[in-house]
Amino acid sequence: MNLKATLLKGRDLRLDLFRGVANWAIFLDHIPNNAVNWITTRNYGFSDAADLFVFISGYTAAFVYARMMIQRGFIVGVTRLFKRVWQLYVAHVLLFVIYVAAIGWVALRYSDPQIINEFNIAGLVDSPIQTISQGLLLRFKPLNLDVLPLYIVLMACFGPVLWLLLRKPNLTMAGSLLLYFAARHFGWNLPAYPGGVWYFNPFCWQVLFVLGAWVAVAGIREVRVAIRLPFLLWMAALYLVFAFLMTLAGRFPEFGALFPTWLVDTFNPNDKTNLAPYRFLHFIALAFLVTRFVRKDWPGLQWKIFDPLIKCGQQSLQVFCVGVFLSFAGHFVLMMSYGTLWSQIWVSLTGLAIMTAIAYYGNWSKRQDKAPAPPPAPPKN
Repeated sequence: MNLKATLLKGRDLRLDLFRGVANWAIFLDHIPNNAVNWITTRNYGFSDAADLFVFISGYTAAFVYARMMIQRGFIVGVTRLFKRVWQLYVAHVLLFVIYVAAIGWVALRYSDPQIINEFNIAGLVDSPIQTISQGLLLRFKPLNLDVLPLYIVLMACFGPVLWLLLRKPNLTMAGSLLLYFAARHFGWNLPAYPGGVWYFNPFCWQVLFVLGAWVAVAGIREVRVAIRLPFLLWMAALYLVFAFLMTLAGRFPEFGALFPTWLVDTFNPNDKTNLAPYRFLHFIALAFLVTRFVRKDWPGLQWKIFDPLIKCGQQSLQVFCVGVFLSFAGHFVLMMSYGTLWSQIWVSLTGLAIMTAIAYYGNWSKRQDKAPAPPPAPPKN
């Protein structure tokens, strides 16, 4: 097999750390009218935790299944990949059922039918069978349940892409970029139910997933060369400053008035559905600077203060699903408590603590599964 992959050895704790950051940020961002989510990156640039989550997912998928394909063959690699897709799908279905049931119970218990419309589950009242069926087909998605279906679709299509990445990595990356620009130009997207299209356009967001995979299997050499170039460092830093200014200009009209209207309107509102090029470039610039200053052997990765985030990154699926449900619970608590600042802080910290506890339990449980069985007791005389 004519492979052109350069697979790294050993676990990179930076991936776990930043995937944990993404899970925490997604939870905080999903709680509306929450002052605590001002600490997340979406308020200071074009990209946010979703971009980070998709990129790292692509990297880790390639890291795990590329080695499996090389050592055990394409068929084995694809079957293991689809096993993971099935796990993701089951997690989505369970989350979908529990999430919808919780929203419906709250609406009934507190006589608040408006919450059904707010979380986009009104179709379950009018045509429950069809709506649930469409939910199982990933076409119907309540509010905040968009990331996991995107992940499922990207993973389901990843087998042939990984096969190509191992042989023609740069050509495959170029094909991903071509699909990205074609989807934006021709308006390609998947249909949603009961109308509209997917909030995360898979034809566009695949480019971040494939970029992560490309870096994992072949692009690390180019990345190592690029991060040493001073002019790229300055360009990335200047672009992040520009993105910061344009994001604030969109959020605060008084500040936005300092800039030409056409300039502010170009970047606001942020085109998240089709992953606008300025958003894609913002993530690359951010990743460039992080990679430049946070090395794989950075001693800070061993600091205890980062351990909760690393554990949440290592148990990403469980933590993500729990975080989505907790974001609804937090939103409901804030509605009932008039949303005071102290309530927002309490809800946010409590949710993060529960997510972290789930991550630590998942990590402990995996160790127990792998622990060797104790030796049999000696026979009694």
